[in-house]
Amino acid sequence: MKKAVFLDRDGVINREIGDYVCRIEDFQFNPGLFAALRLLQEYDYLFIVVTNQGGIAKGRCDFEDVDKVHDYMLDRLKEEGITIAEVYYCPHHHTIAPCLCRKPNSMMIEKAIAKYDIDASQSFLIGDNERDVEAGKKAGVQGILIEANTNIIPRVKMEILNVV
Repeated sequence: MKKAVFLDRDGVINREIGDYVCRIEDFQFNPGLFAALRLLQEYDYLFIVVTNQGGIAKGRCDFEDVDKVHDYMLDRLKEEGITIAEVYYCPHHHTIAPCLCRKPNSMMIEKAIAKYDIDASQSFLIGDNERDVEAGKKAGVQGILIEANTNIIPRVKMEILNVV
């Protein structure tokens, strides 16, 4: 079985701007992200992005917009030597279309665990919202709650790799 780090998108991978990030122009990687992910790759962690994208349900952006942002994100990460196994996103919003995939529900994580033969007990979810941590917990994955837009290297070293 594999071990994985599940990553929320807005606030963890890229800057949370207080609105939906539907355009490449609004997507800015957070400081330290590349270094943190390269370090985790050295320890054989698989990366899965799990993100709520309720702007689709609200009509603020469409699937094509979100896919373009994700393609850009994946291309930039690849340029940095980082591989994301898959991006799962929920296009629903709890005020419009309740679903099983939107965090704090765990369907996106559970799908990835099954598809990639992931050992949940050796895996982590990094999120900037309590609903992220709750989703991980429901799937048996340890959650790490960070402050949005912060450098995750110190938390990765202390809580995942147990090094200083």
